[in-house]
Amino acid sequence: LFAKEMFGNDTKIRLRPSYFPFTEPSAEMDISCNICGGKGCPFCKHTGWVEILGCGMVDPNVLEANHINSSMYSGYALGLGIERITNLKYQVKDLRMFSENDVRFLKQFVMC
Repeated sequence: LFAKEMFGNDTKIRLRPSYFPFTEPSAEMDISCNICGGKGCPFCKHTGWVEILGCGMVDPNVLEANHINSSMYSGYALGLGIERITNLKYQVKDLRMFSENDVRFLKQFVMC
């Protein structure tokens, strides 16, 4: 799994049922908070877990609304929270820092 590759083998992973209006069934994937080691902190809202993606099978009504035959085709939706993953990877404690446009903060993430 990419979460273990990204955050290390000690990372705990859980998949739990969820609700999204465009998928059925739906699920969310959480990983143990690597900022607090799963003990609970403000970043993970004292739960020890952080959601990193939502997923599910595309609801047939969504396919039909887009003129796709749902008895012939199905789909899978997956949405990664890139800022949250970056937060955890680099242990940035406040997600809002990514949208404040502080060049001193942002330049540490330049890849080239």
